[in-house]
Amino acid sequence: MPVGAGPLVNDSLQEKYSARCFRWDWPGRASALLASRAAIVGCGAIGAAAANLLARAGVGYLRIIDRDFVEPSNLQRQTLFDESDALNVLPKAVAAERKLRSINSGVAVEGIVADLSPRNAEALLAGVDLLLDGTDNFETRFLINDVAVKSSRPWIYAAGVAS
Repeated sequence: MPVGAGPLVNDSLQEKYSARCFRWDWPGRASALLASRAAIVGCGAIGAAAANLLARAGVGYLRIIDRDFVEPSNLQRQTLFDESDALNVLPKAVAAERKLRSINSGVAVEGIVADLSPRNAEALLAGVDLLLDGTDNFETRFLINDVAVKSSRPWIYAAGVAS
């Protein structure tokens, strides 16, 4: 879906999201959500949960950026993945893309297997409205912050015990 383009809100979409906490008849509210674009860096416990919720909420486009592969030790806390993902040693971005598309086929999902670095950060984080940080290291977190500040885009971050 091109930047700025969004699907029309029809009866089918209204039914799908009818339990939403906001009212669909508020002008532009549903269309704005369906046209929104987010990048999630890191698809571990926090990133996987966030991606799952954003896809279910109907955010129109999700870009998942992660360099790691699904491992059996991930499965108890990274709820987007299952044993077959670990058995097949899938990259988290690829497994997340497949799962999110099956959860909500109306959401465009792009999984990118990459390490966010100073060389590629601006390109990988371009064309989205929101930056969501699910990483577990400060170097990447500072890099995402730099891109967010430079581009005046919102950056949401969360962390577990380690960072």
